[in-house]
Amino acid sequence: MSSTALALLVIGWLAYFFLHSLLASLTVKHWVARRWPQWMPAYRILFNLVAVAALLPLLYFTFHLGGEPVLRWRGPWRWLANVLSVAAVVGFLLSFRWYDGLEFLGLRQWLDRRREVKDQERFCISPLHRHVRHPWYLFALVLLWTRDLTPAMLVSTVMVSLYFIIGSRLEERKLKIYHGESYETYCKKVPGLMPRPWKRLTSEEASRLERMALQKHQSKA
Repeated sequence: MSSTALALLVIGWLAYFFLHSLLASLTVKHWVARRWPQWMPAYRILFNLVAVAALLPLLYFTFHLGGEPVLRWRGPWRWLANVLSVAAVVGFLLSFRWYDGLEFLGLRQWLDRRREVKDQERFCISPLHRHVRHPWYLFALVLLWTRDLTPAMLVSTVMVSLYFIIGSRLEERKLKIYHGESYETYCKKVPGLMPRPWKRLTSEEASRLERMALQKHQSKA
C-alpha cells in the first residue's frame, strides 16, 4: 500500500472533520438563521444527510485499500476484544432510552417547524452520563480499536479517535452556552471519554444539576 494513498486518506478525513465541525458550529447556524430562516427547521436533517454522504466515500476508500492487518488481536486478547465489543454494542442499545431520537435525527425540529439555533433538548444525565460525559464516543472508540486493523483502517481509526477528542471539546463549548453553570460543574466532576471509578456523580448530584439547568432554561423562556 502506497504512502500516497494513506496521505490522501488523512487529507480526506481532515476535510470531513472541517466540514462537520463547520456545519455544527453556532456561527454557521446563526448565519443560516439570518439569511434563510425558513431552512432552520430542516437544518439538522440536512446536516445529518451531508455528514453521512461525505462519510461514505471515506469508508469505501478505507476498506478498498485493503492490505494485511498491522494490528491483530490474537489468543485470549481476541476474546477480550470481542467481549469489549459486545459490551459497547449493549451500551449503545441501553443508552437510546435516554436520548430523543427524533431530536437527534432532526425530525422533531422539522415537525415543530423550529427556527431556533440552539438545540432544545433538555440537559439529561443518564446513568451512563454519570460516569463519562460522552458514552457514545467511548463505545465507538471501543468498537474501532477492538478490530484487526489494516494500515488504512489504522489511519482512519487514529483520525476518528483524534476527532472524537477534539470534537467533544467543541461540542462542550456549545453545551456550556446552552446549560450554563450546571454543565460546567458537570464537566468538572465527570471525565470526558474514559471513566474513572473515583470521579463520578451520584444520582442525587445528577438530579440537582438537571434542576439547575431546567431553572436556567425557564428563567430565559
